[in-house]
Amino acid sequence: MIKPRDILARYWGYDNFRPGQEEIVKSVLDGKDTLALLPTGGGKSICFQVPALAQDGLCLVISPLIALMNDQVENLMKRGIKAMAITSAMNWHEIRIAFSNCINGNYKFLYVSPERMQTEVFLKNLHDLSISMIAVDEAHCISQWGYDFRPSYLKIAELRDSLPKVPIIALTASATQKVIVDIQEKLHFKDQQVFKSSFARPNLHYIVQPEEDKIGRLFSICNKIKGTGVVYVRNRRKTVETAMLLSQHGITADYYHAGLSSDDRKTKQANWIADKTRVIVATNAFGMGIDKPDVRFVVHLDLPDSLEAYFQEAGRGGRDGKTAYAVLLFQEMDAEQLKQSIELSFPSFDDIKQTYAAISNYCQVAIGAGLGMAYDLDLDAISSNYKLKPATVFNSVRFLEKEGYLSYQDNSFEQSKVLLLYNKEDLYNFEIKYPKFERVLKSLLRNYGGLFEQHTYINENQLANRLMMRPEELKEQLTRLHKMEVLEYIPKSQLPKIIYTANRIDNKHLDFLPENYKKLKQVAEERAAAVIRYAKEKHVCRNRLLLAYFDETNIKDCGHCDVCLKKKRDEHSSELDSLSTQILNVLHNHPHKLDELISLFYRHDKVLVVESINELAEANEIVITREKLVRLK
Repeated sequence: MIKPRDILARYWGYDNFRPGQEEIVKSVLDGKDTLALLPTGGGKSICFQVPALAQDGLCLVISPLIALMNDQVENLMKRGIKAMAITSAMNWHEIRIAFSNCINGNYKFLYVSPERMQTEVFLKNLHDLSISMIAVDEAHCISQWGYDFRPSYLKIAELRDSLPKVPIIALTASATQKVIVDIQEKLHFKDQQVFKSSFARPNLHYIVQPEEDKIGRLFSICNKIKGTGVVYVRNRRKTVETAMLLSQHGITADYYHAGLSSDDRKTKQANWIADKTRVIVATNAFGMGIDKPDVRFVVHLDLPDSLEAYFQEAGRGGRDGKTAYAVLLFQEMDAEQLKQSIELSFPSFDDIKQTYAAISNYCQVAIGAGLGMAYDLDLDAISSNYKLKPATVFNSVRFLEKEGYLSYQDNSFEQSKVLLLYNKEDLYNFEIKYPKFERVLKSLLRNYGGLFEQHTYINENQLANRLMMRPEELKEQLTRLHKMEVLEYIPKSQLPKIIYTANRIDNKHLDFLPENYKKLKQVAEERAAAVIRYAKEKHVCRNRLLLAYFDETNIKDCGHCDVCLKKKRDEHSSELDSLSTQILNVLHNHPHKLDELISLFYRHDKVLVVESINELAEANEIVITREKLVRLK
């Protein structure tokens, strides 16, 4: 077996692990079920990637987000490590090829969504995959007490039963003690190996600022704090408006939300990471899988839905270990708006049933069919055709997901894909016969690797620029080549997807347990209440509040949050008042030389004594003569 540190140095270029990582790697290599809790930016991926590379076989990684899977696969491939992702955006042909490559192609990592584990093709190929370990990313999703519960995660336990000797590592950046226990139970842990790094971020200064003029305060923050920043807002419209206002005030800013095309997202991310854009204004769609170390401030203009979400978003600041600021701007009305948002996210049972029927009819899914099938979710079209509000459709889908009927996947990160169906010799003959396609085919081969083996992501705009042709012309040629069966071209879709995690049933049999609905709503309300308490708190250190929420105790005050700074100012002011009274009492008897007066208060900080004398002089309560004699006015 290759030593873990040798793997770390070879593929990542690091000589040493970060604190906590090496112990986690050792536990996994010892074949023990392991739960790793590391804060955002704490290096969770290395904790399963290194042990997977240190042993034979394939590491199966279960992850809920396409964007996260694609980012990790891309990063591994860049390091010369063979990795594959099977997502809801893939058709049956792509999936078949992906499994074939993983079985026969010496791949080390296979990323799948939890929904894909339930499909017939996955179960059919499972025992041919030579799985050495299972990694469950975002493991809090398995717990109903977690802030992003996904019922499909509960199926991982069945996977464990099929692979009883395969160890599992579960990873998350935020979990309360209740969720930690729940994760281990739901994943059928054989060992109680829990590694929890402190979530404390000493370099991150938490500030809650009551503010009526939030935009004015935001300008002030951007002007006072140098470096790049992230501003989080609740809706898409607000991202555009806020970015425009910042730009008008000379601050290079851009907006980011889930409704943007994949190309736009990537361009905006790249500009921000390269410091071409200083501030990115975003919804909570921004940040997952993006590791920019030198973010100096993260500002929330609206209250987040939970402290877990806030902790992760705020934690994107200061990953380089230098001082960064997490600022929450708060108005009293924000609390009511958050409560209303929670209320809207739980539609009535009738609305949910109507949405289920509307989606199924729109996607032409027959009763008794649909299991494992993925469809584009066109919210606007469904809302318009069936006279439903888009928010009702979206929130109904999220509830249907929690009840195990559907799964929602934000698919706008998916790029277009190409797979060459001809071998090299046939391709050469084709180019001779059809020379007008030669430039496109040669450009594909020059710019992308693995085209003969698997579906490979391509960027039509970049490719068109290199070929000096219009993107539309390139897409037309790729479509022609697809029809001629030279290659398979799958254009990207900007729409999210839904996956049927159970066959469609008749609406009259669509059953929801009222206690489940009530429980989920109660948990959401409790999380919102915790956020409101955090925003309104004026006496307890912000750092202690957040860490106590994650069950960390015996934490000292941070000394630099808004509460701690106010406490210091109050203590300073109180000490100055006390000193002033004592100085006036001394001078009441007779005047003193300045040096003599200062020396009388040797038990106090000299700086404070001088400050107190100066304040008394400025207030015209004492006089300091040219001879440095101090007397009462």
